Order: sequence, then C-alpha cells, then structure tokens
Amino acid sequence: MTIAAVVLGGLTTYATNNLMERSKRRDGLRTRWDERKLDAYVEYVAAVRACIYAAVLAYEVAQDLRSMPRTEHELLIDLTECERRRALAFERLMMLAGEPVIEAGHAVNVATLEIDWRARGLVNGTLVEWRELHAEAFRAINAFHDEARADLGVNGLFAHRRHSDRGLILPTPRSSTPADPE
Repeated sequence: MTIAAVVLGGLTTYATNNLMERSKRRDGLRTRWDERKLDAYVEYVAAVRACIYAAVLAYEVAQDLRSMPRTEHELLIDLTECERRRALAFERLMMLAGEPVIEAGHAVNVATLEIDWRARGLVNGTLVEWRELHAEAFRAINAFHDEARADLGVNGLFAHRRHSDRGLILPTPRSSTPADPE
C-alpha cells in the first residue's frame, strides 16, 4: 500500500509538473506572438501616418499652401518611400493578424491611398474634399485601433469622437477664401 501511494504521488507530481510546464510554454508563446502583433500594428499605423504627413506636405506645396526648401518632386519621392514602408508593414500585419484586423487595415489602405492620389495630382478636388479624405482616414485608423485592441485583448473603450476632434494632423480651417469655400 505504501509503495502504491509513493508511486501514485510520484506520477501525480510528474503529471502536474508536465502540465504546468506546457502551460508556461503556451503562455510564453502567446505573449511572444502578442508582442510581435503589437509591434506589427504599431509599425503599420506609424507607416500610415508617415504617408499621410508626406502627402500633406506634397499637396500643400503643389497647391501653393506652403513653401518649403524642398521641391514638389522631392516630396513626392518621400511619399513613394512612405508608401513602400506602409506596404511592407501591411504585409507583416497580414502574417500576424486575424481577419478583422486585416480587413480594418484594408479599409485604412483605401482611405489613405485616396489622400496619396490627391497629393500626387492623380485625382482633383477641393480643399474641403481634401479635409474630408483626412477625416475618413482617421475614422478608418480608429476602427483599426478597435480591431487591434480586441485582437490583443486590451480592455476598455476607445473614445473615437473625443480623439478625432483633436484635429490630429490638419489644423482648423483658416478664413474662407475663393479657393477654399468652407
């Protein structure tokens, strides 16, 4: 009886330790993948924002809204480089993210490409429309944040309206002019 109890105790200890080690490894892998996902999500949003900023500079120089020591051509080359980085960041995101995050990323790409095209002069429009393209891009980025937070298990709500009302990249409109009928 004593030997059976010792053997049973040993087997129970072995099984418990084995299950705990498996659980630790699984948690370690999940944490590592979550860290990689977070890095990929942050890298992607940073690349998107860099594209938007590069597009704003190119657009404002092309529309004579801002003067810079750099030429429009140089700014468009910067925009092309930003687009390359965004595409690579999106590819990394697609390797790590779940379907809802990938779909939200596609929506961000669509919204920000419209800004890029306008900055390059491929599509024409008014300054009011230009500002609305930015508002739509930031709505898409906010939706991406929601999906990424859900994927990473981040609790709490993201205050879209309050966040968007801060004028993330575009200043408030200046007084109306004939070229800017707001």
